[in-house]
Amino acid sequence: MALTSIFLSSVRIVKEFRDTLFKEIKFSRSGKTYFFTEVSIPEIDKNSRIDGMIITVVKDVIKGAVFLEMKNKNNGIDKNQIEKYIELAKKLRVDKLVTVSNEFVADSSLSPVAVRLPKSISMYHFSWTYLMTIGQLLLFDNEENITNEDQEEVMKEVLHYMENPVSGVSGYTSMKPGWKELAENVSAQKPLKNSDIYIEDAVLSWYEEEKDMALYLSRSLGVLVKSTSKNKDSLKKDIAQLVKHNYISGILSVKNSVSDIKVFSDFERRSVSMSVKVIPPLDKGTKARITWISKQLQNCKKQSESIFNKIESDIWVEADIKFGKSHIKIKLSELDTLADLSIGKEIQAFHIVLISSFGANFASVKKFVERIERMIIEYYAGIVQHMINWNRNAPKLESID
Repeated sequence: MALTSIFLSSVRIVKEFRDTLFKEIKFSRSGKTYFFTEVSIPEIDKNSRIDGMIITVVKDVIKGAVFLEMKNKNNGIDKNQIEKYIELAKKLRVDKLVTVSNEFVADSSLSPVAVRLPKSISMYHFSWTYLMTIGQLLLFDNEENITNEDQEEVMKEVLHYMENPVSGVSGYTSMKPGWKELAENVSAQKPLKNSDIYIEDAVLSWYEEEKDMALYLSRSLGVLVKSTSKNKDSLKKDIAQLVKHNYISGILSVKNSVSDIKVFSDFERRSVSMSVKVIPPLDKGTKARITWISKQLQNCKKQSESIFNKIESDIWVEADIKFGKSHIKIKLSELDTLADLSIGKEIQAFHIVLISSFGANFASVKKFVERIERMIIEYYAGIVQHMINWNRNAPKLESID
C-alpha cells in the first residue's frame, strides 16, 4: 500500500514527527533506526507479510522492534490478522505492535479489536486523522515546530497526499448503528439493560466522536486538544451510567483555556450541552462577581459578534453556590435577575453553558456528528477563547528598611 510507504518515509525523515510518535508508543529514540515495508519471514511463517517494521540498533545489536499493521478506506483492523502478528511477535521477541486505520479509539493504548495480548507485548492504535493532526500541529507557529526547512516541506507534501481522497484516509463521519437504536429506544421509553450490545456500540461511538472533536479542535487551534482518558473499566462504568441516567459525557482539555470543556449528551432530551467553569473575583461580594461575569460575556459578544449572536439564545449561566445543594441556573437574557436569586448566598464559580436541542438529528448517525462538531467550534470561538479566570494577587512583603 502506497500510504504505508509514504507514512513510514515521513517518520524516517521528519525528526519531530518521529519523536512524537516514538514517545507515544514508548519506543527508544537512541541508536540507529531502520524502516521496512512488506516484511516476510518465511523461516518462521512462510505466509507472513508484515505491512511495516521499525527496528533500532545500538552497536550492531537490535534493541527494539515494532510491527505495524496499516489499513485505509473502509477496511478495519482484522482480529485474525492481529492474532497472527502477535504469534509472530512472540517468536521474534518483538514487544510492540501498532495498528493504523480510519477507526477511532479514545486512547492510543486501546484497540478497535478485542484480542488476548501477552504481557510481553504492548499494542497501540492510531487513526489516520490523529496522525494527520500531529503532522499539521508541527507546521503551526509554536514551540514544537519542525526546525529543518526541508523536513517541513516533506511533512507538507505527506499531508497533501493524505488529504487527497485517493489516499483512502477519511475522518469520523458517522456514529455507529447502536447510537441510533439507543436514541430511539430511550425516546420510546423502552427498558435498557447493561448487557444490551447496542448500548456498548453507542458508548464506543461516543468515545470515537469525543476523540474526533478533540482532533478537529486541535487542527483549528494549532495545539493538541486532549479528550477524556479511558481505561479498561471506563466502558463498563459509562454503560451503567447511560442505562441509569440516559446521558453520556466527556471532557476536552485545551492548554491555557479557562477550564476543561465538559460535553454532555442527553438522550432523553435529545440535546447536547457544553460548559466551562469560570472563577470570579473571590475577594469581592456577590454583586461584584455577577457584574464581573456579565462584563466577560459582553466582551465575548464584542470580540466574536456574529458567532455570539448566533448562539446567544442558547447560552445559560449557572452560579455555583458555596455549600449549596444545587446551582442557580438562568438564561443569559435573564442574567440581571441573578443578584436577587443569590441574596444571602456566595457564588464561588460560574459555569457558562451552551445547550443545543438536536431534535431528530440526535438519532441520525451522520447529522449528529455534523451538528456536534459545528457546535464545539462555535462554542469555543464565541465564548471559551475569550473567557479568563480571576487570580488572587500574590501576597506582598511588608516594607523592608
